[in-house]
Amino acid sequence: MNNLGTDVIVVGAGPTGLTLANELALAGVDVVVLERLPERTGLSKALNLQPRTAEMLELRGLLDGVEERSFTTVRDGHFAMIPVVYDGWDTRFPFQLGIPQAKVEEFLEEQLAAQGTKVLRGSEVLTFAQDKDSVSVRYRTDSGEAQLSAKFLVGCDGARSVVRKGLDVDFPGVDGEGFGVVADVLFDKAPDAAQKQWRTMRNIGEPTGATTFKGLIPLGEPGLYRFIYGDRASRPADMRSGISHDEVRTALLDSYGDTATVSEIRWASQFSDAARQAAHYRDGRVLLAGDAAHIHFPAGGQGLNLGVQDAMNLGWKLAATVRGWADDDLLDTYEAERHPVGAQVLHNVAAQLGLTPRSHESRALRALFGDLAALPEVNRHLSGMVSGLGIRYPTYGTEHPALGARLNDQDVLTETGPLRPSTLFRTGDFVLLTTTAAHIDAARSRAPRLTTQLVTDLPWLSTEAVLYRPDGYACWVAPTPTR
Repeated sequence: MNNLGTDVIVVGAGPTGLTLANELALAGVDVVVLERLPERTGLSKALNLQPRTAEMLELRGLLDGVEERSFTTVRDGHFAMIPVVYDGWDTRFPFQLGIPQAKVEEFLEEQLAAQGTKVLRGSEVLTFAQDKDSVSVRYRTDSGEAQLSAKFLVGCDGARSVVRKGLDVDFPGVDGEGFGVVADVLFDKAPDAAQKQWRTMRNIGEPTGATTFKGLIPLGEPGLYRFIYGDRASRPADMRSGISHDEVRTALLDSYGDTATVSEIRWASQFSDAARQAAHYRDGRVLLAGDAAHIHFPAGGQGLNLGVQDAMNLGWKLAATVRGWADDDLLDTYEAERHPVGAQVLHNVAAQLGLTPRSHESRALRALFGDLAALPEVNRHLSGMVSGLGIRYPTYGTEHPALGARLNDQDVLTETGPLRPSTLFRTGDFVLLTTTAAHIDAARSRAPRLTTQLVTDLPWLSTEAVLYRPDGYACWVAPTPTR
């Protein structure tokens, strides 16, 4: 093991890989990030951070930096383009943050560099091999081939993941039936119906036929819009082929007529409604996260967020394993917790696609579903599903309303005044909130890296202490003793 080049190799410098690398570096783990591309593309790609992702960034004190790069806040989400609001969820961030993926990546890479870790760009992974102690990775650079060994390897390298293919893990699912196109378009004159600012999902997109759809999202720069269009019943023979700017211009003309004029198409890309999920997220010393583990149609704006939340779940567990703070079995809980979450996202995306108005019956179903979505209980369920606020991890033993649930980041009272609990998570440790110091030693036996805070009260009856994991989910409680 002394001959290893690093502790963890992360393949892929997208939002998932960069989040994971930041978490590992924060815990003092030596991490190397290998990225095939020689430089960031700067392409906007995904456009949103969901409320739960905002909460997780806030735990590390990173949200302010992301907000500085954002161009809007969006007060609602959507399910099959039917708006859902975040009413009923106790969160400080009841909105989506509008920010291009490129800006998220830029910020996370800056944070990683500030921790002394750089991304090795132009490093294309070719093969890897693992044994009981290590993983050896062979990769190619402009200077030739190189090899690096580590204790663990994590594939965050996207839908066509080299790491997943190298594991030969099953990737079951469906190829899908249709396609979509995203393009960033600069208008000299925008369509009359286009929103000037992106504040709501209402009237952003709409079905245009039995299986076709279109939408325009303003991107914060005058005249610049994300144009989305596609057909749920038509799939190109080669989804890897590029989409020409002439094709985008034709689609704009078909959608909005000659009342809108375009000066520039900055980029365009195709996507499909294929849905697949890796059968396993871990094979020995190799793990998968983000799009390397799951792909789906971008309904509800969940993809980037799902990957970042994978990384937050995996980061502290992998760090604890590498640093010897936990047994290797802890890593198995990553798949146990995140695989069902990924499966649920694929399920809700399929349900959204099922609301495509293909026929008289499906149009009626969509209209009825829209009525149901307006009911508070249904709205809360749907918004919690697509935002990540509804995630609750299974726990065993004592039943308690806090266990498995995310941190409620409302102020708690201490002897020195009110305190925002998220500020206690900056170092990536476990956090104990307790009304009595007697529970600190008990919590320390469960969490060797522990931040403690005495509070005057907790929001649950008959509760003296709550222990939170580094990713902000409660994992242990101490009830008030009965007398």
